[in-house]
Amino acid sequence: MFRLACSLLLVLLASPSKAEVSSLGEYGFTVHHEISIKAEPFVVYRTMTAHINEWWNGEHSWSGDASNLYMKIERGGCFCERLPNNGRVEHLRIIYLAPGEEIRFDGALGPLQAMPVDGRMIWKIDVTETGSKVSFTYMVFGHPEGGLKGIAPAVDAVIGEQLSRLGQRMNRD
Repeated sequence: MFRLACSLLLVLLASPSKAEVSSLGEYGFTVHHEISIKAEPFVVYRTMTAHINEWWNGEHSWSGDASNLYMKIERGGCFCERLPNNGRVEHLRIIYLAPGEEIRFDGALGPLQAMPVDGRMIWKIDVTETGSKVSFTYMVFGHPEGGLKGIAPAVDAVIGEQLSRLGQRMNRD
């Protein structure tokens, strides 16, 4: 219990500067998180894409191990994961790629994959005077039984946690 409380405190202390469920309806929602990082955009981009295991929480993967996550950086490439027994899972598919600036993905993360929903994730990196502003926006829409309002807060928390962890990783250097 103490470790859980400490973990939650660390996430709260390193939370993105702006976080919100920006729209919420029965058949869709949008979550948006932003954080400032004291690193140049291409350095942030390289860490986001080539070193996922250094910032993505393995608890939010199918294998439970972030070292199984990888990204094939090309249009049509994927944010994927290796599973036991030579299995694989595609978390998101790249539909737009501007290295050092923006990546757009299509896909349903985690438990959303088993639902009749679709998602669009946008990772954006903007230049600032002190480094970069990074934002993660995830829009989910569909018609699952019971709607989407109930799962939106959990998705918001997971996306926010990943961006916060990216910020912690980048600010270590």
